[in-house]
Amino acid sequence: MKHFLSLADLIPDQFYDLLGLAARLKTELRTSGTNPPLLQGKVLGMVFQKPSLRTRVSFDVGMLQLGGHALYLSPNEIQLGKRESTADVARVLGGYVNAIMARVFGHQDILDLARWSPVPVINGLSDYSHPCQGLADYFTMYEVWDEQLSGRTLAYVGDGNNVLTSLMFGAALSGVRMRVATPAGYEPRPDTVQRARELGADVQRFRDPYEAVAGADAIYTDVWTSMGQEDESARRRAVFPPYQVNQQLIAAARPDVIVLHCLPAHRGEEITDEVADGPHSRLFQQAENRMHAQKALLVRLFAPNREV
Repeated sequence: MKHFLSLADLIPDQFYDLLGLAARLKTELRTSGTNPPLLQGKVLGMVFQKPSLRTRVSFDVGMLQLGGHALYLSPNEIQLGKRESTADVARVLGGYVNAIMARVFGHQDILDLARWSPVPVINGLSDYSHPCQGLADYFTMYEVWDEQLSGRTLAYVGDGNNVLTSLMFGAALSGVRMRVATPAGYEPRPDTVQRARELGADVQRFRDPYEAVAGADAIYTDVWTSMGQEDESARRRAVFPPYQVNQQLIAAARPDVIVLHCLPAHRGEEITDEVADGPHSRLFQQAENRMHAQKALLVRLFAPNREV
């Protein structure tokens, strides 16, 4: 694994290796209060076009816990493709750090960084996919379901966005069945659905969210309006209310269904307080797991042959 740009780039053995390593690192941290300095002397350069609580803190603290260091580079400091070409940024930054994590608007920036960087590149989010989030999501389900993912059903309700892309690719790796409910005009890209199915994902499409969640083991939702789509917010708020994850929708799934959300949540829109803070919610376990899953990823990128 040279880069981590999409879950579609992994094979199942790599995927399950990352989940297992994340579990070991998390248990080790909780029982002993520390992890060994597996990344001693390593530096992660973090390029941000979009701000983030979870992405910045989880990578920063994760590197610290493994003995490394993370360097935050704000949107004004880099300005990919504006102040300096993405290719030049990749080559210059790659001469200073051991890996680059980038959280960007356009996916092409991630591809260009990976093309020109002499060090591994991690997709911290792009408009196409969010593989770090997807890895944490499946790690959370891996924990909740005692490491048994295959055969479970995950229902996604809401906007057919980059998070859904990563969930569908993760379904191909894990054996989880995906049931996707989106409003007309907000479906996932047909080529992405096709790619996920070609990789082995069982993806079913629905318009009715209640039909999608029937018998589901997990329900996942995301904001109706993502960062960069603010001019569409009024139109989206008129379309998405039937897709709200509330108690009525939860009742249509399995009694032990879990609820997931990548956060930040627009409470009262895509999810109610009652659900987000209720017994089915795994939102904050999921948020913490960003760090543990990414630590496993960093170890495999920095030290792929090291026994852990």
